[in-house]
Amino acid sequence: MSRIAEVIVLAQDAETVMDPLTRPDPTRTWQGCFAEMSPTGTSGFGWGAEFERMSGRSGLLKHLESLPWPRPETVQILIHDEEDDCFGLWMIHDGRLVEVPLPRTRRAWWSGPPKDGRAPDPGILSRTDCRPVDWPAEIEGGDQFRPPAW
Repeated sequence: MSRIAEVIVLAQDAETVMDPLTRPDPTRTWQGCFAEMSPTGTSGFGWGAEFERMSGRSGLLKHLESLPWPRPETVQILIHDEEDDCFGLWMIHDGRLVEVPLPRTRRAWWSGPPKDGRAPDPGILSRTDCRPVDWPAEIEGGDQFRPPAW
């Protein structure tokens, strides 16, 4: 399955950190390039990229987490998969990028743990206040053992 996911990185004073990510690099585990997204007259606050959901993005969050952010408290990663109702939000907490739960949303996984070397399923982020959602049955043990998809 090949769906598009949009990723936006917001971070203050991060031009130097993000500059290498605006160029191709075949040594990265993820493939793609970010482009600066700045309102007129400003620079160095937002970057965006598109990725095919199930390929080309493995290790992206781990890579972003490892960067020497000058102001880690300002780093926000927004990810919107084609089937998501809204963007999900990841922020650095205790040195790790973690998804921040948003009010009136829930992430659900429609498949079990990854098989056959496939990339892990990032799940689908749904709003709970818009329409009824046919939630999948909970996986035994919850999602605590699910490897990160990004």
